[in-house]
Amino acid sequence: MPSAKRRGAKILQEYAAAQSELIGRTVVLTDGKAGTVENVWLDELHGLRISIEGHDGRWPVSTIKLVGS
Repeated sequence: MPSAKRRGAKILQEYAAAQSELIGRTVVLTDGKAGTVENVWLDELHGLRISIEGHDGRWPVSTIKLVGS
């Protein structure tokens, strides 16, 4: 497999792993918002972003302060 395809496949594997790890888990963000992760997106400008149930918007995963079960 060419290296570009291999890298693309690795990115998609990591994205799927992040989705399964985060969706349904309780998180607290650095700005104090807390709730259950509804969805995970791959954003070409910001990387992985999440949405939290009960809050409008999408936040970078880098703003997660704590992850619960």
